[in-house]
Amino acid sequence: MSEVALDLLLQAIPVAFVMFVVLNFGGLLTWVERKQSAIMQDRIGANRASIFGFRLLGLLHPLADAVKMLTKEDFTPARADKLMFKLAPFVSVFFGLAAFATIPFGDTLQILGREIQLQAVTLNVGILYVLGMISLGVYGLMMAGWASANNYALLGGQRAAALMISAEVAIGASIMGVVMVYGSLNMQDIARGQGQPLLPQFLGNWIPAWGVLTQPLAFILFLTAGIASTKRIPFDTPEGESEIIGYFVEYSGMKFGMFAMADFLETVVIAGMTTALFLGGWQIPYLQASGFVFPWGATVALPHLAVVGMQVTAFLTKVVVIIWFLMLTRWTLPRFRYDQAMRLGWLALFPLSILNILVTGLVLLAVGKP
Repeated sequence: MSEVALDLLLQAIPVAFVMFVVLNFGGLLTWVERKQSAIMQDRIGANRASIFGFRLLGLLHPLADAVKMLTKEDFTPARADKLMFKLAPFVSVFFGLAAFATIPFGDTLQILGREIQLQAVTLNVGILYVLGMISLGVYGLMMAGWASANNYALLGGQRAAALMISAEVAIGASIMGVVMVYGSLNMQDIARGQGQPLLPQFLGNWIPAWGVLTQPLAFILFLTAGIASTKRIPFDTPEGESEIIGYFVEYSGMKFGMFAMADFLETVVIAGMTTALFLGGWQIPYLQASGFVFPWGATVALPHLAVVGMQVTAFLTKVVVIIWFLMLTRWTLPRFRYDQAMRLGWLALFPLSILNILVTGLVLLAVGKP
């Protein structure tokens, strides 16, 4: 194998990992949503689908959903713009997948004398890339609402656009505090910065400088706006099933399933961004490239592959915890009215995000970087 081919093969490892993890997370969340809601509501939950009598805790339901959507009638309204109508779900899923590309799930992997960054795409402006991909996803929703030739679908698409704009503005403003603290738009640099000690001149080397500690208000604002950007309860006004309003109200079969998948992919992206920006990313307290180095001087040497495996496992575990919290919120809070969601975005999240930027600047001037 030539050197160029080997380099391409090794660089494909993080891309394949991201595709495998994100797509499987998205599919598995259809089961998680049912099972977690069942546990919260004191019922058994998804347990009917079976193969030869084996139900596997309801894990066959995602497979049954896929078969059902592939075999259902693919309906297209007579007055619809057929090209836009068919393209809309693909646009939503594509940008949901692409958004995860710059989120780092580990530090570096050294293999065959080469060093591989454990993120699908390495960009110095990775945060801007993720925000851009999430923002472009709204085009799929607007295309679906407009192309359906249905007033209710169009209203759902307009609601989705308004909600996404208010949420994206708040997300971008809340992240600026993190950028100021760690001095980079590269998500890998931010993840590495969170492995440094927090205020070592005052606290020693005991507490890592995770974003949730350096930017607690930004963490709350980002997570709230992130839930809104996924268009799920309590911010599901674009879908509003009880109001017969939804940008995908005219969709059926696998096209409907792709819109549902896009929502789950956005949930995974928000969980990944929350982990990378505020929960240390792939960091484990006191774990360095050589192994564990504790503040009291003790060390535990570990092989490189063990360190990388622990980093990736830590990242995935944090993502799972955030997804669990998002599902918990989804099955706990009632839906906001449309005007309440807009008021929260423009009159609460955005002003508080600007306030957080000002306070962060003053603290950095007074204390310096953590």
